[in-house]
Amino acid sequence: MMAEAKVKTVVKLRVEGTCPTHARTDILARDTELTIDEPKERGGTNLGPSPTETMLAALAGCTSVISQKIAHKHGAEFSNVSVDVVSTFDRRGVTLQEEVDVPFEDVQVMIEVTTDADDATMDRIKTELPMFCPVSKVMRQSGSNVTDVWTVNRP
Repeated sequence: MMAEAKVKTVVKLRVEGTCPTHARTDILARDTELTIDEPKERGGTNLGPSPTETMLAALAGCTSVISQKIAHKHGAEFSNVSVDVVSTFDRRGVTLQEEVDVPFEDVQVMIEVTTDADDATMDRIKTELPMFCPVSKVMRQSGSNVTDVWTVNRP
C-alpha cells in the first residue's frame, strides 16, 4: 500500500527587493520581476504601481484566484472575470504627519463574473471568499472595512 503524500500546509514565502532609488523597489518573486515605484509628482519614475496601489492590486489578484477556486470546489466555473478595487486611503502616515492605525479605511471590491452557477452556489462562494482570501483577511483584521460587491452575469 502506497502512503499518501502530505501537502505542506505552512510554507515560507520570500520576495527580494533592490532599491535603485529612494522611490523605486525592484522585486524578485520566484522567477518573476515587479517594479514598485512612486509617480513622478512624488519623486519617482512611474515605472510601476506605488506600494499602496500594489496592496490593492494584491487584493484584486487574490480575489480573482480564490473566488475561482471556491467556484470550482462547488462545481461552478467563472468566465469574463474582472475585479476592480477602490479604497479611501488616509495619507497622514505616508506623509509622516502622524501614525494611522487603519490607512485603508473603506475598501470596495467590485467583482464581475459570468457563470451558470445557481443562486445558492453563488451565495456560498460569496460567503467563503472573505474566509479564504489571505489578502482580504489581512486587510479586514487590520480594521479595514472591505465590502465585496458582486455582479453576476448569466451566459
